[in-house]
Amino acid sequence: MTFDFTHAVAVPFRMQPGLRKLAAGSPQLTPTAPGSAHLLAKRQVLQTDWAHALLCAPGFDATPALTALAAHAAREHPRAWAVAANGDWHAPALGLRVGPDGDCHGDALLSALPAPWRRAALLALAFEEDFAIVDGAGATLPWLAVCLPSHWRPTDKIGRHFSEIHAPVADNALLQAAGPRLFKLVCGPDTWERFVWNVSRYRTLDAHPDRVHAPPWPADAPAHAWWRTERQTFIPLPHLQQAVFTIRVQTQPLADALATPAQAQRLHDAIASMSPAVLAYRSLAAPRNALLAWLAERAAAA
Repeated sequence: MTFDFTHAVAVPFRMQPGLRKLAAGSPQLTPTAPGSAHLLAKRQVLQTDWAHALLCAPGFDATPALTALAAHAAREHPRAWAVAANGDWHAPALGLRVGPDGDCHGDALLSALPAPWRRAALLALAFEEDFAIVDGAGATLPWLAVCLPSHWRPTDKIGRHFSEIHAPVADNALLQAAGPRLFKLVCGPDTWERFVWNVSRYRTLDAHPDRVHAPPWPADAPAHAWWRTERQTFIPLPHLQQAVFTIRVQTQPLADALATPAQAQRLHDAIASMSPAVLAYRSLAAPRNALLAWLAERAAAA
């Protein structure tokens, strides 16, 4: 897990941007391996529901941003990604290649997609991250390639303004106030990252609410709880007033995620400080007491 527990699990808990600068040269992408959980999950979504994962606002041209993303990937992971002299995009470890016009050979999944989406799909398969393009001028998300959303629908976000995107978020005053400055910041010259976490009933990487349905929390909630995290980064494209937003989802059993009693105590205190609105938004109202009791026991077991 790449999740930074100390930085991300704040006490008291607040819905806030939580951005921090990335050191120069810090990797932002994670190549997928053949047979990996991320690759299998993304292939499943692209095979059965690609139209709800690959989205573009009318009239928006994603080509410059995607070209920059492909070049960034080739610099960061030359063994996992290459841009050929003829314009082909190549994922050597996966044996996949797509040309500038969307021509591809040897992969039935990519061939079944509309030609304009095949290069974006190849990027989605080659890396564990999902991608979105942030438009700083309009404070919108005009393009998405999101196969593994965490309890939200990409179709609800495409082309929307920042304030609309975050309107459903509980206790969102800090987020909404930071919106205009945040979009200008991530589309500037610096590189940023943030972390998001939740205790979830979903063990699957794909948690699209229309594709995956979790049962109600059982009485022994901690035994069935999963630690779901996201590392989010922004690849700045200041010449376009845009940024590529990357989202890497990871899941593991909650019991395995807590390495020390101090982490259990910190998570206990964060959940204990959540407002009723936040608990409801994060589906933690029902298991709250059971989780707090279990975390208190873990914290005491030094």
